[in-house]
Amino acid sequence: MTVETLDHFTIVTADLDTSVAFYTDVLGLENGKRPDLGFPGAWIYAGDKAVVHLLGSDGADMMAKGGITGGSANGEDAGPQGTGSIHHVAFRATGIDDYVSRLKAANISHKENEVPGWPLKQVFLHDPDGVTIELNFWEE
Repeated sequence: MTVETLDHFTIVTADLDTSVAFYTDVLGLENGKRPDLGFPGAWIYAGDKAVVHLLGSDGADMMAKGGITGGSANGEDAGPQGTGSIHHVAFRATGIDDYVSRLKAANISHKENEVPGWPLKQVFLHDPDGVTIELNFWEE
């Protein structure tokens, strides 16, 4: 039994359309195929992998009550929602100059960082719901 890789992360979004636009227009990912789960949401793809799942508030409520996952077996509210201690989500990326230009053109606040002693440059920004996104550019 082995954990192989991160499959996806899920964000409960205040405005689904705004979040889809962020992940597609700003980060360059693609809004793709998603099963009909009975509530608003979107699956955002990097290549052929749905790496970001966006949930509308109806989906978050359903999850809290155990209708999808989480919650208790009898469907009672699982308690307060949140991400606990998660600080940020990171993507490996290429083309740092293009990303920085895109962020500046869209007037999106970001921070650039070079990791001392490593061939790694980073860009940090926030999605529309306040999730910190880290873009890692190796060997650039």
